[in-house]
Amino acid sequence: MPHKIIVRAAETGDVDAMHALLQPYANQKIILERSCDDLYQHLQEFVVAEYDGVLVGTAALHIYGSNIAEIRSLVVAEDYQGKRIGHALVEGCERLAHQLHVAQLFALTYVHVFFTRMGYNIVPKESLPHKIWTVCVHCEKFGDCDEVAVQKRLSDAPIKPMKMIPILEVID
Repeated sequence: MPHKIIVRAAETGDVDAMHALLQPYANQKIILERSCDDLYQHLQEFVVAEYDGVLVGTAALHIYGSNIAEIRSLVVAEDYQGKRIGHALVEGCERLAHQLHVAQLFALTYVHVFFTRMGYNIVPKESLPHKIWTVCVHCEKFGDCDEVAVQKRLSDAPIKPMKMIPILEVID
């Protein structure tokens, strides 16, 4: 009998299992650590994958502007890797991005071949919006990041520049 993989929106009852999936990768410095509180606060960004009813993967779609988003916190339990669950999670994020009319997706990754096989292109990290680095400053590798940036256009809609909110406003 074929195995059943379901990708669905994360629910509050998934948070403990999601945290357990994410933590080993955070310990290895592959992803940024996320507390359970953080997962609850950003739960609407997450999709999860179930394999025969067992939660075995998760990913988040974080929106940065009117039409650009990042796939982040993409993990699959080690025992379930190689079963196309990661592909299903990325496709779930892409479907959500389409529904939200996001024109471009990107990711910072150590497994760029996985993404290039899914139609993503390697791009210079400097080409990504400056706003993304607000999260990266919490990483101990921030000054010497060894991740690869990948991106994929989902539509021909123009990428609108994000408005940066100044920290200090100068008044003459």
